[in-house]
Amino acid sequence: VQLVESGGGLVQPGGSLRLSCAASGFTFSSSAMNWARQAPGKGLEWVSSILSDGSASYRDSMKGRFTISRDNAKNTVYLQMNSLKPEDTAVYYCGTGGVRGQGTQVTVSS
Repeated sequence: VQLVESGGGLVQPGGSLRLSCAASGFTFSSSAMNWARQAPGKGLEWVSSILSDGSASYRDSMKGRFTISRDNAKNTVYLQMNSLKPEDTAVYYCGTGGVRGQGTQVTVSS
């Protein structure tokens, strides 16, 4: 299993970012995929999940701001993040089956 996140960066409050996670080494189309994050000095926090049928779930604080999606043809899962807040600053990871990628840094600051 290999998961490679990308798309992080520095963004101003209220801005948007789209994270991508390229997956390989397993049957992506039949796998649930997750996004989690870890803010400085804090533990890992679940953000969102998407099942193989495309149904999605979100942490309450992300509902209405974040959208998870997947492209099975590209073996990629996305996290569209809008209306970003400073408290969204964290390293964002995608994961499946207990495996996660190396993460991508998201910093929300003016």
